[in-house]
Amino acid sequence: MKKLQFKVSINSPVARIYDFMLGITSKSTYEQWTSLFNPTSTYEGSWDKGTKILFIGVDEKGEKGGMVSRIAVNIPNQFVSIQHYGLLKADQEITEGPEVEKWANGFENYTFEKNKGITTVTVDLDTAEDFSGYMNETYPKALDKLKELCEK
Repeated sequence: MKKLQFKVSINSPVARIYDFMLGITSKSTYEQWTSLFNPTSTYEGSWDKGTKILFIGVDEKGEKGGMVSRIAVNIPNQFVSIQHYGLLKADQEITEGPEVEKWANGFENYTFEKNKGITTVTVDLDTAEDFSGYMNETYPKALDKLKELCEK
């Protein structure tokens, strides 16, 4: 597993960024910035600590797929830690096997830090080797989209 880090500075209150990033008030804000990964990107579940959450999208065949995860930590407006432990393929949760092992126990962490009216969002991400190029290309664009949404 490869560790990646991405940062973006946003001229907006931390509470607004946290809300938009996670889609707390309106899931559409989450869907807008994550659409850079998949135009149908969404989630099912809750951001509450300890709960299961599915990060999903529809592939070119019209099948629902994505990640099976749990919220390891959620300190509102400060830190969110997501633990990925399975894959969703055609509505079936797969939590073991060779494909899952590439992702098993990978984390995606969001840190929110406020400094003089600017909020820095840091994303620390564990990813499978073969996805690192895609993540290095796509994550910065997605964070730019989040910045655009929050600064409106």
